[in-house]
Amino acid sequence: MNDRNNEPKSLWMMVFSLLIFGSIGVFRRSLPLPSAFLAFARGLLGSAMLFAFLLLTRRGIKKGLSRRSFGLLALTGAVIGVNWMLLFEAFNRTTVAVATLCYYMQPTVVVLFSPLFFKEKLTVRKAVCAAVAVFGMALVSGVVGGSQGATPGGVLFGLGAAVCYAAVVILNKRLGGIDVYQKTAVQLFFAGLVTVPYLLLTGGFGGIAWSGSTALLLLVIGVIHTGLAYLLYFGSMDGLRAQTVAMLSYIDPVAALLFSALFLHEPLGAAGIVGAVLIIGSALVSEIEIKRRQFDQKGG
Repeated sequence: MNDRNNEPKSLWMMVFSLLIFGSIGVFRRSLPLPSAFLAFARGLLGSAMLFAFLLLTRRGIKKGLSRRSFGLLALTGAVIGVNWMLLFEAFNRTTVAVATLCYYMQPTVVVLFSPLFFKEKLTVRKAVCAAVAVFGMALVSGVVGGSQGATPGGVLFGLGAAVCYAAVVILNKRLGGIDVYQKTAVQLFFAGLVTVPYLLLTGGFGGIAWSGSTALLLLVIGVIHTGLAYLLYFGSMDGLRAQTVAMLSYIDPVAALLFSALFLHEPLGAAGIVGAVLIIGSALVSEIEIKRRQFDQKGG
């Protein structure tokens, strides 16, 4: 049961966390670091902050996880790490707006995979929402309506990140009964760890031109965009209804589009704007419907 007395505070915590998430593309574009190294640092810094939170708040770290649960945590964390690498590379190869919209095809990917993994029926509403999102993606990518600053490589990396994030959502549904902060701390640790072999093979740990601004921006992404943002996001959950969380979650992509235009001067174009509305709108309709059913099943 959600605590209505905490709703105003929870609302602002949620909004602030989503604005932080929405600004990560702008910060990434200012960092002259390989995407894999950025994912490595983000995972370790974020997990360190969450583990510190668990210790300082005396929530403790639950021991005795089953091999299956620990294995799923490690696997999910590894997929998150790959997801970050692809997303950060998408930000490098196309506009922040296009990369973000490609990434937010994730709800559509989950809907299309649900009949296979969860034996859920693909309803007419879900099918229509998926079709609308795909058409929106065609507009954003420039396949329909001309180029909007998109590049084939950037679009593919963004869609790859969307598929990875959809896999994270699917795997997380199999991880019940674990404290959300502990689960996220472990997953972030493995998200950073999975990049190590790739960095060693490609020499990604060397040849980095460090400066004070580079180190500062890296700390901002690790501590603010990861540790603090996740703490605020999860901390707001208990005070908000599921439908409210679903609606507010789309502050993230909208903020990313606005920050992209404001700070990077990346126009999306008329077709891109229509595509953005179609992608975000269809995802929002699907998300609200899912949350409404979950809410009804739990009796509010």
